[in-house]
Amino acid sequence: MSAITKSTKLDLLNFKSIPIRTFWITSIAFFMCFFAWFGIVPFMPYVVKDLGLTPDQKWNSIILAVTGTVFARLLIGKLCDKYGPRICYTWLLMLGAIPVILIGLVQTPTQFLICRLFIGFIGASFVITQFHTSIMFAPNIVGTANATSAGWGNLGGGANRLGMPLIAAVVVSFGIAEVDAWRYSMVIAGVICFLMGLVYYFFTQDTIEGNYTELRAEGRLPKTKKDEASFGTAVKDYRVWILFVIYAACFGMELTVYGTMDDYLQNTFHLSRTSAGNLVLSFALMNIFARTLGGFFGDKFGRLKGLRGRVLFLAVILAVEGIMLTTFSSVTSFTVAIVFLIGFSLSVQMAEGATFSVVPFINKKAMGSISGIVGAGGNVGAFLAAILLKSKSAFAEKAAIAANEGATQEVIDAAQAAASSSAVSGGYMLIGIVVVITSLISLAIKFSVEDERAVKEEMLGSKASLT
Repeated sequence: MSAITKSTKLDLLNFKSIPIRTFWITSIAFFMCFFAWFGIVPFMPYVVKDLGLTPDQKWNSIILAVTGTVFARLLIGKLCDKYGPRICYTWLLMLGAIPVILIGLVQTPTQFLICRLFIGFIGASFVITQFHTSIMFAPNIVGTANATSAGWGNLGGGANRLGMPLIAAVVVSFGIAEVDAWRYSMVIAGVICFLMGLVYYFFTQDTIEGNYTELRAEGRLPKTKKDEASFGTAVKDYRVWILFVIYAACFGMELTVYGTMDDYLQNTFHLSRTSAGNLVLSFALMNIFARTLGGFFGDKFGRLKGLRGRVLFLAVILAVEGIMLTTFSSVTSFTVAIVFLIGFSLSVQMAEGATFSVVPFINKKAMGSISGIVGAGGNVGAFLAAILLKSKSAFAEKAAIAANEGATQEVIDAAQAAASSSAVSGGYMLIGIVVVITSLISLAIKFSVEDERAVKEEMLGSKASLT
């Protein structure tokens, strides 16, 4: 895989270019995976009523949805190094479609929880997308390409708030009962994922020069046994684990904060469910540009200050994220809170983009494994943050209910909402402080003189190919 042939521009309308075609297809596939992964979220009130979920089961379903992704991301990164992104994405989309379809057929809470666990596996799509764009674009633009593909793919996690109800409305228009519309909608989302797997197989290739099987047959790629060592090398590199923690502190926090923000806005500022949901959706839609900005500035600081510049920008934007969330947690004015929530949304997504402007330069021979480990960090962070918020909120709500025993239901509901708001606020503040500490830890990432020289030589080679 010659660096000379990598694209030095993100020319989005040049569909004849293999890197650009790959960029679009992998971004759309990622979008569809996230759309299906979180597709059930808009329907949760119906699911709770239909299946009789308890509050604990509802929280557990949120936790399980991100837990499965941890293991899937670790595995898929290693498989990308071994078999290439094309085959890995094809199988992930086609196999991942199965639990998405099955969740529309569940009849019990246990079946629902099992399906949410396995649906989480398609969250590993992020790793393949980042791997595929990393090997298609040159160092001067790889951060921007990675961030843009990831940001646009992440939109699927917000677009489902609009898209899924629209699909449900179409389903109902065909005479399906409204109470069953969520089931048909999930089946449709699963079928689309399956079809996207076929598109990926027939319209992409692993590298600009060809597929892994062909390149190995020609002796231009190492045999698979050597790929086994690449995972071991990645695991032993301390920088990989720092990036693991960093991604937990940005993407993990975005998942958890957005997953709990609807209820927090309702309980704290007395918004309607619709208003709160629309606000959270608008913040999710910032992925259209915010994550790209993180990759763009990562590339820019990389050109100015080398690889160290990428790390410095990452540390700064991560610190801003933590400060924004900590401040938001203690604000009581709705207007001021929205300002800091916008600041958090912008900075957390930029931090995600900046993280994957650093990842491609850690070890090119183990890029898939490293992407998988770092990507898994995001879900570990989401899992731990969800556990924290669940424990604080559940304890506070139970105490409020007990303290108001015998009161009217309206009084109990108000006390429960206030207790949840206070508990989640304290959780947000603690998370924000941890993020700031993580920003300081990120400064420990170092690159050798040889690493810096290799990047400069790769860029010179890429520029030479254009002349």
